[in-house]
Amino acid sequence: MKGLGILVLMLTLAVSTTVPQPTTRKDNVTETINGVSIADPYRWLEDQDSPETRAWIDAQNKYSHAIFEQQPHRDEMRKRFSELLKIDAIGTPVELGGRYFFTKRLATQDLPVLYMRKGITGADQVLLDPHTLSKDHTTSAGFLEISRDGTIVVYFVRQGGEDQVTPHFLDVDTLQEVPVQLPKATYTSFEMMPDKSGVYYSTLDKNGSGVFYHPRGGAAGEDRAIFCGDMGAQTICSVQLSEDGRYLAIQVSHGASNDRTDIFVKDLSIKDLSREGAPAPVVTGIDASFDPHFAGHRLYLTTNWKAPRSRVIAVDLEHPAQSNWKEVIPEADVPLDSASAIGGKLFATYLHNAATQIKVFDGDGKYLRDVSLPSIGTASISGRWEKSEAWLSFQSFHVPPTSYRYDTGKDERSVWAELKVPVRSDDFELKQVWYESKDKTKVPMFLLYRKGIKLDGTHPVYLTGYGGFRANMLPAFSSTAIFWAEQGGVFALPSLRGGAEFGEDWHKAGMLDKKQNVFDDFIGAAEYLVKAKYTSPAHLTISGGSNGGLLVGAMMTQRPDLFRAVMCSFPLLDMVRYQKFLIAKLWVPEYGSSDDPKQFPYIYAYSPYHHVKAGTKYPAVLLVTGDADTRVDPLHARKMTAMVQAANAGTRPIVLDYETKSGHSGGQPLSKIIEDQVNRIGFLLDQCAK
Repeated sequence: MKGLGILVLMLTLAVSTTVPQPTTRKDNVTETINGVSIADPYRWLEDQDSPETRAWIDAQNKYSHAIFEQQPHRDEMRKRFSELLKIDAIGTPVELGGRYFFTKRLATQDLPVLYMRKGITGADQVLLDPHTLSKDHTTSAGFLEISRDGTIVVYFVRQGGEDQVTPHFLDVDTLQEVPVQLPKATYTSFEMMPDKSGVYYSTLDKNGSGVFYHPRGGAAGEDRAIFCGDMGAQTICSVQLSEDGRYLAIQVSHGASNDRTDIFVKDLSIKDLSREGAPAPVVTGIDASFDPHFAGHRLYLTTNWKAPRSRVIAVDLEHPAQSNWKEVIPEADVPLDSASAIGGKLFATYLHNAATQIKVFDGDGKYLRDVSLPSIGTASISGRWEKSEAWLSFQSFHVPPTSYRYDTGKDERSVWAELKVPVRSDDFELKQVWYESKDKTKVPMFLLYRKGIKLDGTHPVYLTGYGGFRANMLPAFSSTAIFWAEQGGVFALPSLRGGAEFGEDWHKAGMLDKKQNVFDDFIGAAEYLVKAKYTSPAHLTISGGSNGGLLVGAMMTQRPDLFRAVMCSFPLLDMVRYQKFLIAKLWVPEYGSSDDPKQFPYIYAYSPYHHVKAGTKYPAVLLVTGDADTRVDPLHARKMTAMVQAANAGTRPIVLDYETKSGHSGGQPLSKIIEDQVNRIGFLLDQCAK
């Protein structure tokens, strides 16, 4: 497949569908919020299960898939995406009791299979093959927890893309199910006691989060509440056990951005119920994030408290008072993304201009060395404090992921698994450019394209981003990026404010009343690409999901003239009502809420659903969602589809790709992923060609 082959063919063969765009009933629904009268003509589409809504979804899918099926060159696209994605893929392992646990999906398979290997050179043994769980392969599985001695595996079963999963316990030696019953839920953490006497876990629902204990042999539904805290629907709890099982750390995040974290520790060695008491507070009431990691009887805390670029503090669990805390890794010139306690050392992962660097320190913070990495990209490292064996992973946009077995003492590594993707990495150029946003802030952006392209303004661009919740957008391997660049296009990823690529100040500059900065950063990226002659508005496509769906939704309403096509996946779009549905109250610390008179004006000022204007020529729009999205309610995409279809004065299609088994948490079979790529990337390329 060479250069612009697909794009040129689309230009000559593009046709329009004979299936008409569906019409949607409008209601005369208005309400007054903080003195402002707001129309909501498609509120009836919030009822996902009503017969009228289901009929409307069927009509929208008929329309969108008629458009997909008439896109040219689909067979060639399917072939190339199959080459990129149908490969043997082995996950990074976890070693416990001399056994290695990992997932592996062969090129001929739809789903990852759960494996175990006795010893590093032992034979691979299948523990669970999820292909047997459903005929259409939409039921997936994965590891949730493994006992310290490697004899019991807790795996989850996921239906479609739901966040909620069902735990199952498996005896590794007999491959027989252990009769333990736990509810289907959204589990935020799961820890088994070293003696397998019980499990601690935390769950999340629309009312908030809590920590529970299930004793081995305990009856279903009778788990003991360890910590709920009555902190409301804006908190997320997680638990972590020390290696010896003595201490249980409870992390309470106030909001999904982890802007404020409380830490409690429970000494599980106290067996006398009369002395047991509640978990003891270690960090409370500090407006900062704290990420805990056990190392013997020390608790290391990665925190941005008094350090916007973060630092590491050590807490002696025998004397946990704040007056005894010790800073072991101070704040540096570049942001500290994470710190892990492995092999008696601290591995600190830094972000230098949104790419990974890893530095090694001893337990008291003395610098030892850097970990060498192949090139600019994204790396991560995992392991345990007591063991020198660790696992290092590396990837970049055009460099497939490789996992290394890493010796923390000898600073030596060997390849554990390398994805054999048919890509010639040397054919591409990865570049980082800087541009000015509206307020003159300098923002970096990664660009990937074939070497030697001419800057003549004709290249199709796939511009994507996120910009929120302290989420860092780093160079990660992407079949979409590779395919797009192979067509002579440019894949572009800016480091928008709202992330934490440059520390907490960068995040705060893109949240609450400063959310418009994120949108301005993205507009600045698009304008840079046009000015530098990588592309033109006629060839500029954008894509984003979840909070990134809000981003591109704002783009289609704020600058419809700047883009040719928009793919908006699992999005938030009705920001006036978002906090009323599913677990969305968790996001109020990031966005604010229209229920607050002080926050309402800036939310309403950018809410995409409320800024669709009749008579506007909108770019082509593809909205993607599904029933199984139990995180961001699909009502956002349904209502926005109806609103833009009714308002559009242009000729480009506004379509909804609505799946009954798709959601935020993936879980799709590979065959479905490939078909979705053909439909959705084909849609964007097709629009660039017309």
